[in-house]
This record gives sequence, structure tokens and C-alpha cells, in this order.
Amino acid sequence: MIEKRPFGRTGHHSTVTLFGAAALARVDQDAADRALDMLLRYGVNHIDTAARYGDSELRIGPWMARHRKDFFLATKTGLRDAKGAREDLHRSLERLRVDHVDMIQMHALWHPDDWDRAMGPDGALEALVEARAQGLARFIGVTGHGWTIAAMHKRSLARFEFDSVLLPYNWFMANDPRYREAFESLLATCQGRRVAVQVIKSIARGPWATTARTHTTWYQPLEDQTDVDRAVHWVLGLPGIHINTVGDLSLLPRVLDAASRFERRPSDAAMTAMAESQRMTSLFGLAT
Repeated sequence: MIEKRPFGRTGHHSTVTLFGAAALARVDQDAADRALDMLLRYGVNHIDTAARYGDSELRIGPWMARHRKDFFLATKTGLRDAKGAREDLHRSLERLRVDHVDMIQMHALWHPDDWDRAMGPDGALEALVEARAQGLARFIGVTGHGWTIAAMHKRSLARFEFDSVLLPYNWFMANDPRYREAFESLLATCQGRRVAVQVIKSIARGPWATTARTHTTWYQPLEDQTDVDRAVHWVLGLPGIHINTVGDLSLLPRVLDAASRFERRPSDAAMTAMAESQRMTSLFGLAT
């Protein structure tokens, strides 16, 4: 079974690996149901999906009649205005076949213009606060990608008491001094305020080098179990962190297996050797 940690101040103890349901975006219900069986075997108790994840919410919906109580259920809206975000959430509830989610998140909020719109008058945040007051969502989070997202999340936390943040972090990104400093500053803020921290792209190797893609992830992932172990264990060595699993069902067993065997963080030497042998590189262009 996989270790559980407090998910911020929500009162929920989530497994250290949360199921990243982007993996269900383009699969049929049989494949989705097999994924559910795997989650239950490993004791995974937290699902993270989004309105933008293709058919993901539709694939999760049939699980909820029997398993709603087994999962902390989170989704996301990428719309920046209150009306759009409100409609997005209601559509997600219908697709998920539930009367509320545990958490609604603002999706991919990294661009300053988007931030101003979502956080401003009649912005998405107003709709999410309204949904919480109505019992449609219990908690509110914010997510994002890119080299500037750690600093942007700190700006978001200064504006509103978000319950969770989500952002990329892995060995390669941590070796950029500016990103590492921003990430560690954000992590300290979150720990001080009991904000949950979700990490994505933990097993990212880099952009696809060829057009012959062998997985459904938009980036090229690490594939060998030893490499997946090192990448996952290195991130889980951070206190209080949760990892969102990979957006590819064929790789899901490797991530869950790695998490179930987590004991200690690999050495810097082991991580450096892996990064060099796998030629790990940036997903987001040059850091600025």
C-alpha cells in the first residue's frame, strides 16, 4: 500500500501519489475500469481530473455510484470569467455524476493577463468562492506549468487563501537555481500556511525527440522501472509533497509500484547519473 500524508489543511490524508486522471482522456470505459481496479489495489484515495481532460470526467462518473466515499475528488476549470467557470463546474458535476467535488481548481493559471482576469471583478475566483458557499466544492486550488509558476503561485496565495497548489518539479528543474529557489520559497509558504502541494512531471525526461511517440504523455517520460523509482523517490523525499501520477495508463503501474516501495531519497550522485544517461532536458524551453 502507498503512504498517506495530510493534504494540506483539508483534513484528508491523501496517498502520496494522486491519480492524475488526464490518463483517461482518450481511453474507453473498460480501460478506465481496469485503472480503477489498480488504484483500489494500491489504496490510492485521491483523483485529480479537469474539464479539459477529454473524456476523463465521463470515465470517472460510473465509478462514483460505488466509490465516491473512497476518493477525494478534484477537478479544474480553465475558464477565467465567473460565468464560464460556473458553467464549467456544473458541467463537470454532471459528467462526474456527483453533487459536489472536494476541490475545484483554477487550471493552468500562469499568464499575467489570465491571472488579472481570473482574480479580478467577475472573474473565475468569484464563481469558485460562490460554489464553495453553495456546497458544490469544499476547497479551492490553483495549478500551472512553466518556469515562472512557482513565483506566480506565491502571488496567488498573497491574493487568496487557496487550499492547494500544483506545479512541476523534478531533478532537472531543481538544478536550475532560480526555479529551485522559487519552488523552495513557495514550499515554505505552503508549509507555513498548511497549503497542499501537488507535483507534476516528476518522471518527465524532456520533449519528444521524434514524432514516433510511444506514450500518450505530451512529453517523453522516463520508462525503465529503476529510473521511475529514482525520479519518484526523489520527489517524495520532500516533506508533505504529493505526486500526480503520469498521464499514460501503461506507465501508471510503474509509478504506483515505485511509490509503494518508497523508503528514502536517492543520492544526488545517483540522480545526476540518471539525468546524464537519460539526457534529461527542459520541457518549457530555456529558463528565464
